[in-house]
Amino acid sequence: MLRIAICDDEKELVEEHRKVVEECLRQCGELGEIQTYTVSDNLLCDISEDQIHYDLILLDIEMPGISGMELAGKIKPFLPGVKIIFITSHIEFAIDAFELSVFRYVPKDKREAKLPAAVTDAIRLLSLEGGKTYTISTHSRLIKIPYKDILYIQRDGKNSEIFTEKDSSKVRKSLQQVFDELSASEFIYTDRGCIVNIIHVMQIKDGEAIMKNGEHLPISRSHLQDVKIRINEYWGAHIG
Repeated sequence: MLRIAICDDEKELVEEHRKVVEECLRQCGELGEIQTYTVSDNLLCDISEDQIHYDLILLDIEMPGISGMELAGKIKPFLPGVKIIFITSHIEFAIDAFELSVFRYVPKDKREAKLPAAVTDAIRLLSLEGGKTYTISTHSRLIKIPYKDILYIQRDGKNSEIFTEKDSSKVRKSLQQVFDELSASEFIYTDRGCIVNIIHVMQIKDGEAIMKNGEHLPISRSHLQDVKIRINEYWGAHIG
């Protein structure tokens, strides 16, 4: 079950955002426990003193007392893996938001259009990180590879080779069969012989996918436009 916090000094917006989160959880088929705050100090106290864990936090930046920006900086040491969605009226805060590794930035005047997509993407990513595994079973071994650890998968003759940062494992299945078994929007084809995990793609440049580990994977011309669209759809726009 995901633990989600919403913090905004305006009670009406807190309730509005709660409804958005509840609907996103329902559509994603995930269970979640939602806690709301109208005072930023209370959220910080719960996290820092009572050691309450949250997976996702929706934060208003402009709040009396500790601002959302300050709060995010204070929260990160206690919850290094938390996903934070900033909601604000001032676009200039976005630069600072990026420095804090905030998951998404949503302008208040576009929250009806942008917030559901941001929350849905966060829930899907948390679900991916939360323990889904791909199992390779043979007569002599059983290997479970967490989805979040898979960088990419390549065809190797009649096999498919699954690469992580540490090593690789082969399974005697076609690439399409592995793709169907994964059944997750985070995995996309970059060409006929390669599937990448979007969460590990840092950049698309010169017809290549540049991965977090520094590897460059070629993208075929026929797949390039679709790859760009899929990545943009998955991550959404941080500003706009």
